[in-house]
Amino acid sequence: MRNLILSAALVTASLFGVTAQAAEPIVAGKQYVELSNAVPVAVPGKIEVVELFWYGCPHCYAFEPTINPWVEKLPADVNFVRIPAMFGGIWNVHGQLFITLEAMGVEHSVHKAVFEAIHSGKKLATPDEMAEFLAGEGVDKDKFLSTYNSFAVKGKVEDAKKKAQAYQISGVPTMVVNGKYRFDLGSAEGPEGALNVADQLIAKERAAK
Repeated sequence: MRNLILSAALVTASLFGVTAQAAEPIVAGKQYVELSNAVPVAVPGKIEVVELFWYGCPHCYAFEPTINPWVEKLPADVNFVRIPAMFGGIWNVHGQLFITLEAMGVEHSVHKAVFEAIHSGKKLATPDEMAEFLAGEGVDKDKFLSTYNSFAVKGKVEDAKKKAQAYQISGVPTMVVNGKYRFDLGSAEGPEGALNVADQLIAKERAAK
């Protein structure tokens, strides 16, 4: 299984807030990497912020309480997108689960419940196991299973894999701004630092319009 990038010590320390260094102007090659080939955004005309994640990643789970309030306050010219990283095995299974729920338009509370279930010991490793769990969250079992196995969802799974490859990610959580700038919690010095990097890159892209 791929390296999840961060040590627990770094994540724990960074949860206390942004360091003085993180508040300073960011530098390419230090806090973030500029991709050699920009990846097209989902909504042309808007500044895109992507979070690549895995439901089973402890650092992604720990990032949730920090990133979600930030996402809720993003201005109208910013489009936030979550893309599941799929490095094979259970990563792909959980990635297809996320894409299925997105296709069904479920409330964010369902995604939160999936995160919590996996990090409390549930594997959710098969469609039937997922459907049984999701029924308790108000998701229709038959509709979930038919959507999970649909051609449309399988197409979106392949698109997500291609996007992750284009971003050249090696672990999660990783963020990408406007298909151009990639960074993670390690380079950004923690969750709050990552959002600071995102804010500065959003401002950079807005100024360039």
